[in-house]
This record gives sequence, C-alpha cells and structure tokens, in this order.
Amino acid sequence: KLLSLALQPVITPKLVENRAHLKCAFERPSSHQPLRYEVLWSRLSDAGAKAEIRRDTTEQPFSYLEVDGVHLRLGDTAFCTVTAFMKDTPDQQSLPEESSGFYAGIKFLPESLQIAEDGKEHVLTILSTVPITCSKNDDSCKITFQLSTEDLGSRLAAAPDVALSSCRVDLHPAACTASGCAAAALTVTAVTDVVRHPRHGTRIGAKADERSGPLWRDHAPKDVQVTVQDLPTGNCYSFTDPHIITFDGW
Repeated sequence: KLLSLALQPVITPKLVENRAHLKCAFERPSSHQPLRYEVLWSRLSDAGAKAEIRRDTTEQPFSYLEVDGVHLRLGDTAFCTVTAFMKDTPDQQSLPEESSGFYAGIKFLPESLQIAEDGKEHVLTILSTVPITCSKNDDSCKITFQLSTEDLGSRLAAAPDVALSSCRVDLHPAACTASGCAAAALTVTAVTDVVRHPRHGTRIGAKADERSGPLWRDHAPKDVQVTVQDLPTGNCYSFTDPHIITFDGW
C-alpha cells in the first residue's frame, strides 16, 4: 500500500567538522503514526545516468553526505530520493520523492558571455556552491584559482581577444546562502585590435593552485566561452598634398 505524502526533499550545503557536506532535508508529515525514512543518495555519472552512492535509514527528517572526493566529488550533481514507511508496518511505504539536482563545485556566472569591442567591462563571478575547507591550523584559509584564456579558432593577429582584470581570484570561507558559499568577481573586456575578422571567441578557465587541498586541486570547473563581436572602427586618410580627413570627419 502506497502512502501519498508531501516530503519535498531539498539539498543544501553544510560545513560539518570542517568538512563539506550536503544535507537532504524533507518535511515530516503531521501524523500520529511513527515514520522512518529511507534516503537514497545518487549522482549523475559521466554517461548521464544516475549512479547510487549510499542508502540511509533514519527517523530524522534529514540525511548528510560528505563531499569526500571519492564517492561524491566536486563537479558532481547530486540527488536524494526519500521514501517514508511505517515504523511498525514497513510494508506501507510512501511514493518516492526526488530532490532537484544540486551541483557541488565551482562554477562561473554567467556560463557564457557575448561582448563587443566597445571597451565596456563585463562582470564574471566565480562561485563555490559548497563550503570552502582548509586545514584547521590554517590562519588565512582561502582557495586560490589561477585563471587562463585560450583563443578559439584561427586568429589574424597575435593579440588576445579579451583582457581580464585579474589573473587569479581567492575564495574565502563564508556562511552558505541560497546563492552559494563563496564568490569572487572580476571583469572581462574585449580587446579592441582594429582587425576585422569573423565573430571569434575565447575560453576562460580556472584551476586551483597547488597549495589547495586535493579535493579542490583535482577539480576543474567548466570553462566560460566568450564570444567577441567586431565593431566598425574609425578611419583617417589623406589625399593630394594638403588635404587631411581626421577621425571625426574634419
């Protein structure tokens, strides 16, 4: 017999004993019957299928899973599926309810940029969805990411497509909110090279430095692809000996 319950499981990041965890919390039905819960943790595999990580049976309306770099790694998308059943009659179960996927790791916001060679600055944020963890005796706890750019396609000039306001960013520990656990911002500007070529682009990547722990050092967030659009540039020219036409048309 299946019971219809609104468990509504939700995954949030938590710092437990200086280690990054995910917490699957769900609603406890207002019932006089004592209930137990089975929580199935899973993640998306490289092939796009869900792979089981662990099953928990608990009487509490929550379950924790550590981001340990083995069973759940940075860069994985995790799910939790909750089924309730009667403590005295375990054959009476509820319909399984699955949470939304939770991406655990570092990501760029926005995930792609379309900019023009107009000199304007565009904000790019690097965000951690899980708590920043360091060794307990580290007084200046932070994770440093080195940024890199890679031109896409053939180029007519040696100059890069974009300029970054910084080549490295630091993520410091902070209280987790609905938007994330740590963030740092930089600006991206298209380089005006006065060269006309088809719409081109640059890939921006980030990699944690060698001083970071293995959990962070082995994680490479998804690159940001920046598409750069040429804009018409000013021209100046001269004809016959005394006549000069300037950029502003005089």
